[in-house]
Amino acid sequence: MFQPLDPLLHSELRLAVMSLLISADEAEFSYIKEQTGATAGNLSVQVDKLSAAGYIEVEKTFKGKRPCTICRITDKGRQAFKAYVEALKSYLGVGKP
Repeated sequence: MFQPLDPLLHSELRLAVMSLLISADEAEFSYIKEQTGATAGNLSVQVDKLSAAGYIEVEKTFKGKRPCTICRITDKGRQAFKAYVEALKSYLGVGKP
């Protein structure tokens, strides 16, 4: 009856990162940090986990002389997020007669 929830996306911070990226496609690490209120260290660990799973891509570049990290959602990440939302709906009874 209930669909399994992706444990990788079930973390509050990782879900927040994915939620930001699903609508923006890409965002700078500093923007994600600001929007989530996470510490740089904690966010970095969670971004690494999402990247290792293939849900996001991380590009390290420079903005002028300053380092800039850009996170982008992948097709795999989009599909995982969509499946997660559908699984949540099964718990909430959304779309059932």
